[in-house]
Amino acid sequence: MSKNIFYEEEGAFKVGMVLADNITSMQVEAPHGKRSKVKAAAVLFSFNNPPITGFLTEAQKLAEEIDIDFLWQCCGGEEFSYDALAREYFGRAPGPVESAGVLLRLHGAPMYFYKKGRGRYKAAPAEALRAALAGIERKKQQALRKAAYVEQLTTSKLPPEFTPALASLLYKPDKASIEWKALEETSAALKITPARLIERCGGLPSSHDYHLNRFLFEHFPRGAGFGAVPPVAAPDDLPLAETAAFSIDDASTTEIDDAFSVKQLAGGNWRIGIHIAAPVLGILPGSDIDTIARERLSSIYYPGGKITMLPDAAINCFSLAENRACPALSLYVEATPDFEVLSAASRVERVNIAANLRLNALEQQFNERALAAGAINHSHARELRALWEFAGRLGRARGQDDAEAEQRPEYNFYVENDRVIIVRRWRGTPIDKVVSELMIFANCEWGRQLAASGTAAIYRVQGAGKVRMSTVPAGHEGLGVEQYVWASSPLRRYVDLVNQRQLVALTRNEPPPYRAADEALLSAMRDFELAHESYAEFQRAMERYWCLRWLLQEERSVVAGSMIRENLVRLDELPLVVRVPSLPALDPGSAVELAVGDIDLLELTLHCEFRRRVEIPARTAAVGG
Repeated sequence: MSKNIFYEEEGAFKVGMVLADNITSMQVEAPHGKRSKVKAAAVLFSFNNPPITGFLTEAQKLAEEIDIDFLWQCCGGEEFSYDALAREYFGRAPGPVESAGVLLRLHGAPMYFYKKGRGRYKAAPAEALRAALAGIERKKQQALRKAAYVEQLTTSKLPPEFTPALASLLYKPDKASIEWKALEETSAALKITPARLIERCGGLPSSHDYHLNRFLFEHFPRGAGFGAVPPVAAPDDLPLAETAAFSIDDASTTEIDDAFSVKQLAGGNWRIGIHIAAPVLGILPGSDIDTIARERLSSIYYPGGKITMLPDAAINCFSLAENRACPALSLYVEATPDFEVLSAASRVERVNIAANLRLNALEQQFNERALAAGAINHSHARELRALWEFAGRLGRARGQDDAEAEQRPEYNFYVENDRVIIVRRWRGTPIDKVVSELMIFANCEWGRQLAASGTAAIYRVQGAGKVRMSTVPAGHEGLGVEQYVWASSPLRRYVDLVNQRQLVALTRNEPPPYRAADEALLSAMRDFELAHESYAEFQRAMERYWCLRWLLQEERSVVAGSMIRENLVRLDELPLVVRVPSLPALDPGSAVELAVGDIDLLELTLHCEFRRRVEIPARTAAVGG
């Protein structure tokens, strides 16, 4: 008569007919005919009848009929062997199928029974069993919730439970949450992104807010508002400057950091004043408002909005608004009649601001044509002409040749009533040259003064094409200067605020607030660099968003651009670079016409196809309406 065995192999129970018994191992044939070698130690029991065909099926059927709770109650708290429990359960010596059934039931219920060895088990403690069963029930309910979520999402309905968690689901999902698992599963099934699915379900009514809120979620989790802030006051005992000044800014600028004054001295020399708003005179290190500025590190600008570094009360107090005397850190330059710099000195004072000149209006009178004609039709014509001559002298001293200066486009975005106007203006105009050259000079000269005195500061350094912040003065290759600090925008950048504190102390011959190895200085520099790049990336993303919105708004299916290299094209009317896989081999600068389609405002993508090569288009001033 043939001998059969029931054995365990790799965590599974099997049955086979013994072909050869070598005491420590056996040659066995499975019911389906496969032969294998089984160690004797793996055998749980042997039997002659019934046959092995159908044996496991019968044993599994019996196992499913055994009441697991009753079985658990029968075994007590001590370790036991399966055969002893089977004898007690059946009230007699069990048959082979019954022994196998008990083993299968014990092995298949690890919450109820802990395996202690081959064929040996121990009942789980009551408390552990209750916790395990509760966990199973919890997972069951979670599975039901997830299935209900998936069903609703598939039919473009947003489950009510998703509403309070939308921000985290969109921007920083908890991937262990039921909501995210349901969202991910449905998105994969529908072959769309989770954000697109939420939009389809009505949970994302505005693509603009999707991008804005992503930024706020990361950088302003408590909101971008300031809440209640303590009052701030400017000192009223500062000396008053002899001359009045005027600023030059975009029409939307409210944080007016800089202004200029011009006076011709007896003998023909010029005294040119560069006046920078001085919020450090009312914002002390470590104060509540300084803490706010230190956290934000910079104002953030994006089309249609901005998040200022300082609260409105501080901006209004120190901004160089017209028709009032404002606290300022002034740099006075004495120059020869042909604008060669003779000396420079700093003063902390109040400056009368005669006017806030705005670019859009000023460019109509102060431009290349007016300069060439020698007739600037403006109340500050004499001062503007002098500043222009002075800026040209400064530029040439840095190695900038006016004749070789290349104008380049910049774009201003104006958003109103959900429509965008994108205005292109050309950099390098007389106004741009005046403002940029005087700011470069001030930041360079103040950097020189700080370095010469050994006063700690944060410098802007460029070498080998890489720009970085440093507490060690070094050259800025791009500007062609020996040292350069950011100190001309203290209302907008925290680095400038820090440097202005050092400059004011140096000007007043007082101990500076920060030392070279001061952790407050070093951490402000490190954090500013990170924030500055993050904010710039956000601004670029929002500008790209509004460029795509403009294309849809104006129903533009065809655009013009110029090839940069390979398959990259810079559009003419927008600050947008697009990849065009179908672009043929053309020389850089070649003008092309592209077909535009598949604009995705969530992914910020579009698809462009090459249409034809065209003549280089003439410059245009504005797009949109």
